[in-house]
This record gives sequence, structure tokens and C-alpha cells, in this order.
Amino acid sequence: MKTALITGGSKGIGFGIAEVLVSNDWHVAITGRDAQTIQHTVAKLNRIKENHAIGLVADVRDAGQQQKGVESILQKWGQLDALIANAGLGHFSSIENLTAEQWQQTIDTNLTGVFNSVKASIEALKKTKGYIITIGSLAGANFFAGGSAYNASKFGLLGFTQAIMLDLRQHQIKVSTIMPGSVATEFNNHLPNDKDGWKIQPEDIGELVYDLLKMNPRTLLSKIEVRPSLPK
Repeated sequence: MKTALITGGSKGIGFGIAEVLVSNDWHVAITGRDAQTIQHTVAKLNRIKENHAIGLVADVRDAGQQQKGVESILQKWGQLDALIANAGLGHFSSIENLTAEQWQQTIDTNLTGVFNSVKASIEALKKTKGYIITIGSLAGANFFAGGSAYNASKFGLLGFTQAIMLDLRQHQIKVSTIMPGSVATEFNNHLPNDKDGWKIQPEDIGELVYDLLKMNPRTLLSKIEVRPSLPK
């Protein structure tokens, strides 16, 4: 049975991915910073399929915590087949008002956090000829006012992901980035509601991730842009 690590997997896109993978008989480890939220989410996942999910309290900004997380997965299940680097946040403000703390938190989470997760996972993924999927954004290719920190982090993530794709294919590790547009999640303090029906749903990204993971190894979709079919 295959095993995936999903950072930021307690809600939103991360949970949508975890839900689909567990439903398709994957073992899944989700990480997050809040123990209570992690515990609640793991219980929901294990109601889908018993003993298929575990939760790890870990901050992607801490390289040591990411390494310990991978070690916990290997101790539990003996292998790691996929890293889904999903954890992220956003601060949106004019550069005049954006604080140094907001800038640092955005870059440290959305970019350096992915670096930490990847570095922690490489050796395990070499053994399984596994897969790294980063969850980027259309904001990684389209800049907008008030998005200096978020744009920088997501433009950087796109470049990082495409570069490591070239680095790691010699080990038969596949690397892709998914760049969604509007998704119905709690991102940026949004509360999903009935008016979000036009948006991409988290489980849609989950299905896309699962499709990538089961694709023939000879073929790689290295960069995927995803948009609502009928934007509001």
C-alpha cells in the first residue's frame, strides 16, 4: 500500500487531497500546526477507511520538524511514495503597508517551507521512485496589486519546482506543480459557503493529484494550471 505526506493537510486543498487518497486506499500522513485540528481531521479520514491516516504536528518552516515527520512515517509504514507540499498562507497588502513580518512569514511558509519538506523527503522518495507535487497558484504566473509577498512566494515556488524536477528525474522521482485559481477553501479567512459553487472544489484538486500519481511513469505533467470553468 502506498503512502503520502501532505503538508497543511488538515483543511482546504490539503484535506481534499487526503480524502481522495484515503478513499483510493493510500496511507496518508497530514501535518499542521494545531494539534486539535489535526486530531479532528485524522478522525474524519479514518472514518473513510480505518487506520489509513495519521496526523503530525509540524511547522513547515522548521526543517527539523519536517525531518522528524518523515521519520515518523517511515517508522509507521516503512515507505514514502509521495510528498504533497501544500502548506501555505497569504498576506495581501500594498507594499507601502506590507510589514517585514508578513513578508517573512509568507516567504518562509510558501517557499522555504516547501524546500524543507522536499529536503526531508528526498532519500525516502529515491527508494520508492516516488513523486513530489507542489501546490502553487495562478498567482505564480499572474501578478496583481497587493500581492507582492504572495506573488513572490508563488513565482519562486514555480521556479523551484521546475528546477528540482530536472535535478531529481535522474533518481526517477517525478515532480509536478499544480497551480489552481479560485478554490472554495478557508484561505485568507474565507468561510466556504453556498455561493462558492462556481469555484474549484478541494476534492477536484484531490482527483487531479490522484490522476498524476497513477499516471504511467514514462509521462510527466510538470506544470498544470487549473481554473474554474465558468468564473463568476
